[in-house]
Amino acid sequence: MDGRGRALDNIFVERLWRTVKYEEVYLKQHGSLKDLLMGLTRYFMFYNEERLHQSLGYKTPKVVYQTAAGGGAKIVDKFNEATETSALV
Repeated sequence: MDGRGRALDNIFVERLWRTVKYEEVYLKQHGSLKDLLMGLTRYFMFYNEERLHQSLGYKTPKVVYQTAAGGGAKIVDKFNEATETSALV
């Protein structure tokens, strides 16, 4: 998102929030703010780690992010590597 063509960049964010509303918020009437936050947390974990996305070749965003599938640069998450390494010591 470089400032040029911002309207096109906004499409992806709008689509995400539409999906969140229709698959989580409207279907499950959360009784309190705490319930809503927990529901959204669970939904985003599902969305990123389990839900297959047609536009990603029926892969999850987590797999695409970690493997650089689709021609993008591979992202190395040094924070998680550091915590996993320290857990082994």
